[in-house]
Amino acid sequence: MDILPEKAVLIGVAVNDQSLPQIEDNLNELELLTETAGAVPVRKFIQKLETLNSRTFIGKGKLEEIHDFIRNKSIDLAIFDDELSPSQIRNIEKELEIRVIDRTNLILDIFASRAKTAYAKT
Repeated sequence: MDILPEKAVLIGVAVNDQSLPQIEDNLNELELLTETAGAVPVRKFIQKLETLNSRTFIGKGKLEEIHDFIRNKSIDLAIFDDELSPSQIRNIEKELEIRVIDRTNLILDIFASRAKTAYAKT
């Protein structure tokens, strides 16, 4: 029996002076990292905000849009391009009802999966 790879959505936020092309470039890089980790990127979401939502990082409407997509496409994982706090991860997971990680955790997962020695794995 084959194990299917996780399907992921990628989420980037442009705040104030960040340009949309810059966020798109970051998400393209995140897409490559996602594939390296063994997941399949299905769609990218970008939101432009004046200020970040301290509870869920992104706005309520965008969160609902992502949740609807996740339900309709059987998505397993949401990956944020920006670093999230542990409470933001918990809040977003509660809203989206799937596992949520950020770029930093994705990179750490890649390194851990490629580590050969017990020392390197820690």
